[in-house]
Amino acid sequence: MKQFLKVVHVSGRRKRAVARATLSKGSGIVRINGVLLESYTPNIYQLRIREPLIIAGDKSKEVDISINIVGGGIASQSQAARLAIGKALSQHDSSLKNKFLEYDRSLLVADVRRKESKKPNTGGKARAKTQKSYR
Repeated sequence: MKQFLKVVHVSGRRKRAVARATLSKGSGIVRINGVLLESYTPNIYQLRIREPLIIAGDKSKEVDISINIVGGGIASQSQAARLAIGKALSQHDSSLKNKFLEYDRSLLVADVRRKESKKPNTGGKARAKTQKSYR
């Protein structure tokens, strides 16, 4: 029988959102900022967070996961939570790592793209240029 870790602490990041997950032995309850996953809205983001749990199958019903998310928007928060759950489950049971990689690499590997900073004297965004003349 495999030796399982009792408590796992991991974090996942996406853009400005940071999700810190704590995985412990339990009965399959997932809480996000103290709220059950079932009441997390909108549903499309709830389903995105649920993906690693579905792939893990019965192994996800043996643990409780508590996630604290700060920063970013709702889309990047859900992607950060998804990454944190994937990392936590793969650390808890190493046989899940290959399943996650086959399904989607972003369940285990962070997307490191960030917003490009604004440049001075360009008239707005990072790559925008000021208009010199019209016609």
